[in-house]
Amino acid sequence: MKGVLLVNLGSPESTDPKDVKKYLDQFLMDERVIDVPWLLRAFIVKGIVLNTRPKKSAAAYQKIWWEEGSPLIVLSERLQEQIDKFTEVPISLAMRYGKPSMEQGLKELHAKGVDEVLLLPLYPQFAMATTETIVVLAEELQKEHFPGMKITTVPPFYNRPDYIEVLSRSIAEKLENLDYEHLLFSYHGVPERHIKKSDITKSHCQINDTCCKTASPAHQFCYRHQCYETTRLVAEKLELNPDAYSTSFQSRLGFDPWLQPYTDRTIEKFGLNGMKKMAIVTPAFVSDCLETLEEIAMEGEEIFHENGGKELTVIPCLNDRDDWVKTLSSWINAWVEVKQEESVGA
Repeated sequence: MKGVLLVNLGSPESTDPKDVKKYLDQFLMDERVIDVPWLLRAFIVKGIVLNTRPKKSAAAYQKIWWEEGSPLIVLSERLQEQIDKFTEVPISLAMRYGKPSMEQGLKELHAKGVDEVLLLPLYPQFAMATTETIVVLAEELQKEHFPGMKITTVPPFYNRPDYIEVLSRSIAEKLENLDYEHLLFSYHGVPERHIKKSDITKSHCQINDTCCKTASPAHQFCYRHQCYETTRLVAEKLELNPDAYSTSFQSRLGFDPWLQPYTDRTIEKFGLNGMKKMAIVTPAFVSDCLETLEEIAMEGEEIFHENGGKELTVIPCLNDRDDWVKTLSSWINAWVEVKQEESVGA
């Protein structure tokens, strides 16, 4: 029997600093998020971050928390419920960090008799700290708890035409009749060393425009290339003037070099240079969350206004849009059909 596990990032159970601390501990102690030796990671996370950051993060979550709970969790649940209407196989939802856990999601499917799972990380682009950590944990759980279960993973979909079509449409709808001077594509940042570590050729990635535009097997796992390619494909679809859009990276942590240009500094620069109206879209996320609702829609708007800007329009993530639901459902149904044909052939 076939089933699907949708996996998103996760969220604290509440805005209580204790719950936020618990969530940050699990998240930041992941060796693919802070990729340094365990002792150093424990010193950074448990010795420094968890003693300083939970209260600040809790205050940020309080700004965007919904009556139903965490926006990311609620939106992910809505997505799951809608997909369930267009598919005939069990659909479970899990978070990489927090609840519901991936183990719980696989247990739900296993209890329904599922022995073939389509693992669908809800990230358009590949990154060590997103797609890779989900796949690795799924493999570990399968070996330890579900040895008879087969797992197939949906690869990054940053360049799939139907995804680009839906993303472009969502942007076009928001920009229609909107007077704006520039569209900023803001992606979640990662340390530059993650790009180097993910380079399967060990030589291609130089973290510049040349390597990201030069065809290479490295692009299969290059987050930076995939972000810029998403921007390029959408801009092409929307026929944007090259001067009317750009790409930046948000949410950096620590002092190591992260992908640039930084979103906050880009917004500041636009304001200082006289821009009055701009729009921002965040295509590294499919569900609105702390990074979109607070960091961009609140902090970003404040930065823009403080530096002379007047109007900042934030374009929502795909969330549970009908066309996005139907697109994901079509991928699932296509996988089910292939598996059924394989069974008949065997």
